[in-house]
Amino acid sequence: MFSDIHASWEKVLSAEFVKPYFQTLISFVKNEYVTRTCFPKKTEIFAAFDHCPFDKVKVVIIGQDPYHGFGQANGLCFSVNDGIAFPPSLTNIFKEIQVDLDQPFPKTGNLECWANQGVLLLNATLTVRESEAGSHQKQGWERFTDAVIQKISEDNQNVVFLLWGGFAKKKGAKIDRTKHFVLETGHPSPLSANRGFWFGNKQFSRTNDYLKSIGKQPINW
Repeated sequence: MFSDIHASWEKVLSAEFVKPYFQTLISFVKNEYVTRTCFPKKTEIFAAFDHCPFDKVKVVIIGQDPYHGFGQANGLCFSVNDGIAFPPSLTNIFKEIQVDLDQPFPKTGNLECWANQGVLLLNATLTVRESEAGSHQKQGWERFTDAVIQKISEDNQNVVFLLWGGFAKKKGAKIDRTKHFVLETGHPSPLSANRGFWFGNKQFSRTNDYLKSIGKQPINW
């Protein structure tokens, strides 16, 4: 289950994989997948890393949990599989892109196309039980993904970190802002967006403007 993460990440995270907390996490997740219905599929637990190699990371978006409805989660935060109805947060993301970049509303909620361009779509917790939001929290995933964020901050330069909502802002506390470009705004969930904390933030055009300013290819959102 855990041996097929992209080689670029295996190299930089090798010290993390041998720590006792991670070994305990492995045992927990393996047992959960045997005894419960869990998401995403075992082969997609590390999809965010597999689609976006360490040395290709240009943008990091931080989510919280995978979707816990059947067939939704595909290992990328905010993303759903082809043919699945858009969850409310994803709908609001696409609405903002539509206005910010004058782009048509997409037909699929699968964000693999973002990940393949260098957008790390990182959930804080990488697995979840069906219909039980937060069920795999506080088992070690948060410590692991903190280490991922810190490694990106330490070893890379000029990465755009998009921190949406209070949880993501806390998760990004250790980012070196002298080396990276950090944009903060409200969460795209209806609760936040409908109170004026999401729409009009221009996260996507501002990200692309920054990437172009440092000579990198902008993201085709």
